[in-house]
Formats: sequence, structure tokens, C-alpha cells
Amino acid sequence: MRPREETISVGGIGVHTWVGGHGEPLLVLHGAGGNRGWTRWLDQVSERFTVWAPTHPGFGRSDDADWMEGIDDLARFYLWFIEAAKLGRPHLLGHSIGGWTAAEMATMSAGALARLVLVAPVGIKPETAEILDVFYYSPAQLLTMTVHDPKTVPEWQELYGRPPTPQEIEIATRNREMAARLTWKPYMHNPRLAHFLPRVTNPTLIVWGREDRVVPVECGEQYRRGLPNSTLTVLEGCGHLPPIEQPDVFARLVLDFLGGDSRR
Repeated sequence: MRPREETISVGGIGVHTWVGGHGEPLLVLHGAGGNRGWTRWLDQVSERFTVWAPTHPGFGRSDDADWMEGIDDLARFYLWFIEAAKLGRPHLLGHSIGGWTAAEMATMSAGALARLVLVAPVGIKPETAEILDVFYYSPAQLLTMTVHDPKTVPEWQELYGRPPTPQEIEIATRNREMAARLTWKPYMHNPRLAHFLPRVTNPTLIVWGREDRVVPVECGEQYRRGLPNSTLTVLEGCGHLPPIEQPDVFARLVLDFLGGDSRR
């Protein structure tokens, strides 16, 4: 089944959303780079789950939300999105700032969610290393730091193999501005989040790339210690984009995790 694009209204904000597949609902929240559309791993996961992949307010083709000031606002917004889209009690997967948003949503309303997949989430301050200042670098510079080895990325040509169009540059600039608004102070973390993670008893899979140069893998251990029903899987030869760098391995991890007695 080919995915479709919808605009879902949440509190008067139009949210551009990719929807596809069949089965239990899986809500997918993208990172600071924006919504990359219907990529290879989504195609595989949608064979067993109905994937809802919205574009955050202020990003891409979604409406603005100038009143949002932090990831906690985005988390409350997506709890509202679940109700507006009538998703029931979906599984939730988030990458980078989307993973941080997912973690905040779970601390606010764990009962509204089934299983969680957190992919290289920011949100917790590393104990020893630092989260990369992504706003210091140009998009081209940042891309080389985000993946471990472009030669191993199956969709590299499709996603990054040509210069961006003027419209794509405009969208990328808008994404960057909204990401900065949501994550700047304090930078890329919530100092209170770790105190609330023990409340989240949902089964949780944490996925990280061993060579992640954006968010150090030690943050994965911190999330694993904080979430009482979680496991951490670290992928070798992988940077900050596991779903793009190793889509087949990543899709299998997600399917195996969500497939087991998945409504508990």
C-alpha cells in the first residue's frame, strides 16, 4: 500500500503527515533535520504497522507555532495529535529531538502510549562528553558529522546526492530556526527529565550508533538506567542516523521489538 499525505488539524495547526501501512498505529517523530519522507525503513515497518509520520509545527510543510518555546510544548502537542488523529494507544518512535519529545510524552502520560523506541535521543545532559552544537555548522558540514560513512548509506544518492533546490534551502532554514527555538536554552536537554524517567514503565527500546558524533552513546546508557523497562542496542559502524545508515537492520530491530506481545 502506497503511503498518502494528509494535513491533520491539531488546535488549529495544520500538521503535514505521511500515513501508510496496516496494523497497529506507530507514531514516528523526526529529528532536527526535518521529515525525510517515506524512506526505506518506513516501507519495511509499514508492512506490519500503520505508520503516522507527522512533520513538527514550524518544520517542512506544517503550519507555524510561534508560541512553542520548548520540547515540553511539542510533547503536549503530540499527545493532542494522538487524540485528533484518533490513534488510540499507539506505539511511539522518535529520533534525536523526536526521541526527546517521545520521552517527555511518556513522562507526562505513559498510559496513552504502548511501546517506545528512542533513537539517539537528546534530552539528557551527558555525564562526561558534550552534545554537538549543531547550530554552529552549515548543513553541509553537519551532514558529514551526522553519518559514519556515506558509502554505506543505501539511500545516500536519493536523499543527499544532488544540491538542494531553493525551496529545500528555505525549508531547511525554517527547520533550523524552529529547532533552535525548541532546544536552545538549556541546550538540547531538560535538567528535570531524568527525575521523571522512572515513572515510565512502558517497554522501551533504545537504539544508538557506536560512532555517533552528535549525541554521545553514553547518553544511551543514561536513558537505559533511567527507564526501568528498557534495553539499549548499539549499532557498530553507525553514526547519528541509524534509520538511514542501517535501514534494514533498524527496521528488523523495530519489528522484532514491537511484534512481541505488543499491546502490553
